[in-house]
Amino acid sequence: MDDPRWEPGMPVLDRQGLPASVAPRDLASPLAAAAASRPPDRIPETAPTPLQRHYINLSAIALVAGFVAITALETGSTFGSPLVKLCVLVGGPILVLTTGDAILRIWRSAWAWMPVNRGRGLFRLSWVAVGSIGILVIAAAWIVVLTA
Repeated sequence: MDDPRWEPGMPVLDRQGLPASVAPRDLASPLAAAAASRPPDRIPETAPTPLQRHYINLSAIALVAGFVAITALETGSTFGSPLVKLCVLVGGPILVLTTGDAILRIWRSAWAWMPVNRGRGLFRLSWVAVGSIGILVIAAAWIVVLTA
């Protein structure tokens, strides 16, 4: 187990391989036989992304910084306010990094799905495009606030 948080008795939930096959005795029911003939509904993740261990904590920091900045703007502050600029300076780069990490994970998932189910792979590639547009929007908002 490569996760230092894991302790004996805890279930292992991430990066598990696909089941080898359904045992012949389990194919006796029509439902089990139909399930065995379908393509898999998930593909195992083979490697963690660079920020995977820190993703939740970093996202929480960006969330709080965004909450404070938006609240300040809603209560009458301007983009040039030191509080808003500080929040954008702290949260902006973290948001770009975590979004980039998520895009990397989706990108890997898309190419893992291509040989199994091309439609699912293409759908995930569309989310890579959406995430990339999101990074551009974040960068544009960052520039607007920091130049105000």
